[in-house]
Amino acid sequence: MQIEDLRGLIRDVPDFPSVGIIFRDLTTMIKNGEALHAMGDALADLYKDKGVTKVVGIESRGFIGGSILADRLGAGFVPARKPGKLPSVTVKASYAKEYGVDTIELHSDAIGPDDIVVLHDDLLATGGTMNACIQLVKSMNPKKIYVNFIVELTALNGREVLPDDVEVTALLKY
Repeated sequence: MQIEDLRGLIRDVPDFPSVGIIFRDLTTMIKNGEALHAMGDALADLYKDKGVTKVVGIESRGFIGGSILADRLGAGFVPARKPGKLPSVTVKASYAKEYGVDTIELHSDAIGPDDIVVLHDDLLATGGTMNACIQLVKSMNPKKIYVNFIVELTALNGREVLPDDVEVTALLKY
C-alpha cells in the first residue's frame, strides 16, 4: 500500500464539529491493518537515520502514530497531555484556540539535552497546539526537534505559526 492509498481511506465528515467544517476522520484509515502498517512504515522512513531518541505524541490522536513511530525507531514515547492528566511535576504552555484558550503539559523530566525529538500529531490545522508543544520541548534544550503530521490542511496555514528552525513534514496534504 502506497501513501496516496491512505488518502482514500480517510473519511470526510461534513459539518463536524460545526457547520462549514470538513473533518478529516483518520479512524477509518487506522482501523485498516494494512493501512496502519503502511502509515507506520512511512513515518519511520522519514526519521530512521536522524538519531531520534524521543517521540512526543500530542493528546489524543497523536498518541497513535507517535507510539508507532517511537516503537519503529527504538525511541522513547512522551505523551503531551491536557492539564491534570500527568501524575508528576509538569511544565505547561497555553495557546489560543478558536473559542478560547487551552493548555498542554509535559513531564518536566521527559526530555534532556542529549535528546533528538520528533513531535507528532495526527493533523495540522491552525498550528496552535503544536506551536505550544514546540515551545515546551525547546525549554528542555534538546539537540534537535522535528515535527510531523499524518495530514496537513494547507488552507488553514498552520505551518506559518510554527518556528522556522524546526523541520515540518506531513504524509498527506489537503
